[in-house]
Amino acid sequence: MFTGIIEELGVVESLAPREAGTRLRVRAPLVCGDLKPGDSVAVNGVCLTAVELQTPVFGFDVAPETLRRSSLGALRAGSLVNLERALLATARLGGHIVQGHVDSTGEVLAADPLGGENYWLRVRVPAALDRYFVFKGSVAIDGISLTVAEISGGVLSVTIIPHTWNNTNLRTRRVGDTVNLETDVLAKYVEKMLGALDLSKPRLTEAKLREQGF
Repeated sequence: MFTGIIEELGVVESLAPREAGTRLRVRAPLVCGDLKPGDSVAVNGVCLTAVELQTPVFGFDVAPETLRRSSLGALRAGSLVNLERALLATARLGGHIVQGHVDSTGEVLAADPLGGENYWLRVRVPAALDRYFVFKGSVAIDGISLTVAEISGGVLSVTIIPHTWNNTNLRTRRVGDTVNLETDVLAKYVEKMLGALDLSKPRLTEAKLREQGF
């Protein structure tokens, strides 16, 4: 589990195809500090398991399904990636609950300057995800916990503050780039529970309450 608060910008060393999937190697001195093989790291919002550690470089095996659902396959040597280690039980939940399970990808439409290194980022999102986005709700874009400022016509908009702009890879994104999207898992649970309700059963009414002595 993660929070969407990026710890470090890593640099991709290599992306080497394997018989199934890819071996991704990333240079990141801070995250490597206490990392062990088997630990989870969110890379651009994708939860991966460290399988190789040669400080300050560590490697992950990226499965074909992960490559299909995320933008990791487009990485190249030198690409900057957002990194976050798994949340400690004693740590503050500074963002929101992020699983590192990418739902789909979105397309960057614009990053319009608002002044003072603040930006209005607009991302086209798949129609299937639209129902999970709500005004002032949470979304993870490339693993960054962000607040939905607007959702209209299949376009998601968020405000990027200077700290986020300067400490994540968003500043390298260009129009047309693909970003990883993870919706708020709480919205998915609510949707499933509501869908399981049997609406054919009689609802609670004032008359029913009176019958029960209320």
